[in-house]
Amino acid sequence: MFNFINKSFDWVVKWANSKYSLLALIIFSFLESSISPFPIDFLLTAMCLGNPRMSFVYASLASLFSVLGGIFSYIIGYLFMESIGLFIINFYGYGAEFESISSSFRNYNFIATLISAFSPVPYKVFAIGAGTVSADFIEFLVASALGRSSRFLLNAFLFYVYGEKLKVYLQKYKFLLTFLFLLFLILGIILVGVFF
Repeated sequence: MFNFINKSFDWVVKWANSKYSLLALIIFSFLESSISPFPIDFLLTAMCLGNPRMSFVYASLASLFSVLGGIFSYIIGYLFMESIGLFIINFYGYGAEFESISSSFRNYNFIATLISAFSPVPYKVFAIGAGTVSADFIEFLVASALGRSSRFLLNAFLFYVYGEKLKVYLQKYKFLLTFLFLLFLILGIILVGVFF
């Protein structure tokens, strides 16, 4: 377990220090909101740690391309639910809960999108659900932009203000913090199953 986390951490830091880091951030932000199971937070964190003065630029790019990925997921749900959407939903293990998730969008489009865009639950599943039920697109777009931007810009603020202190802390406790992040991610997924 420790070896996997160390290798994953090193891989992310390698990307963050690469001359292609901005391109990687853009691509991974888009994919994370549409098809990829890997959260963009690790790459964004590593990039912000490497250059805290650019934190807001990185967070803005992550927000923009994450929302564009969410729009792509909405389109998958709206136009391609049977062919692509169901595959993605089942891949993440939400087949049984999907009707309930979709129902959330019929009744609570804005708040359901906002929560999924900000929290560690799979935003892509909710975005596909919104498209499937033809949820109001403007509400979806505004909630997505608010949720994703809040999530990433909050990180940017912390790294901009506390950059070096956070760098030392994160390097010292990287295993514990990675474990806690994964634990919250799993709890978020379980909560979706329970409440939706």
